[in-house]
Amino acid sequence: MSSSPSVSRPPILCIVGRKDSGKTELTVALAGELNRRGYRVMTAKHGHGFRLDHPGKDSWRHRHEGGALRTVLAGPRDFAVVGEWPRDLEPSGELDLEELVRRFLPDADIVLAEGFKASRAPRVEVFRAGVHEDPLYDPGNPEARHYLALVSDRAMEGLPVPVHSLDDPDHVQALAHQVEELIRRSGSGESPSVRPSVRS
Repeated sequence: MSSSPSVSRPPILCIVGRKDSGKTELTVALAGELNRRGYRVMTAKHGHGFRLDHPGKDSWRHRHEGGALRTVLAGPRDFAVVGEWPRDLEPSGELDLEELVRRFLPDADIVLAEGFKASRAPRVEVFRAGVHEDPLYDPGNPEARHYLALVSDRAMEGLPVPVHSLDDPDHVQALAHQVEELIRRSGSGESPSVRPSVRS
């Protein structure tokens, strides 16, 4: 029998980086590795505008013809919520990551959030020297305390956080070990809530 979901907020790890650095690739790979180890992984993605419903579809008609502020799409195995943020949200007009997780992902063992640079959750940066000159990470910036690690195609010596090489075929596994420690430290328990952790 599986244990009931924890009432505390699950730990969050933000995957950050500049445009075209490989955030999605790392998020997908890390989610897959943690899933293989038995963790219930959920994800969040921050974008700058997107559409989940299309003109003519029932969900689109509910919102745009019927004027529904939010529509829940539900099926035997899947669900989605589409709509507008509450109009009284300030200052950005959207919920912050922690509130999104509290409302919608409370039963996760770990939430991997792609983007959300404004969050104070622990973060990992993907940095490709071939794409950008410098990483977002700056050891002298107070925000540096939120960094768990960097994943990079460039050797970066002397940093106070681990740097996993993109050229190392085991970099995702090494990062997953760090995330497991984050889960343990978060108070969510010594093991996943569904299945025992299995290291690959």
